[in-house]
Amino acid sequence: MVIIVKLDDKDKKILEILKDHGEYTTRQIADKTLLPITTIHNRIKKLRTNKIIKKYTIELDPIKTGKSFVAYILISVNLHVLKQKQKSQYDLAKEIRKFYFVDRVDIVSGSSDLVAITKVKDVEEFDKILLGKLQSLEGIEKTQSLIVVHEG
Repeated sequence: MVIIVKLDDKDKKILEILKDHGEYTTRQIADKTLLPITTIHNRIKKLRTNKIIKKYTIELDPIKTGKSFVAYILISVNLHVLKQKQKSQYDLAKEIRKFYFVDRVDIVSGSSDLVAITKVKDVEEFDKILLGKLQSLEGIEKTQSLIVVHEG
């Protein structure tokens, strides 16, 4: 059973700041919220304990890291093949997440079963990973690629 934690305006403000500035210290957050540092510290501790804050992460510059070609890959799964291999969609998603070029994989409803967000250097690398790696996985029936022309 999932317990829903009620967030007040102070918690929401702290989360809003951390979402854009995960590197801020408690002092910087206190300065922005006009709350005492001890209040910030205790609230962040509570947010982490209650698993509202699951982890801290970084955002990389895609050009400087050589991963400026972004695509969403819609994946249709062949459930018959997965069943023969005694695998589930969860197993396939986990397998896809292991690839260096995959940022995220979600199981979705609709005309596709999975959506993978990929980041690579260019269209040539995308061609290699799509045809050489992703489409060769057992259980993938077909893919459709959506190329990102502008990140929002």
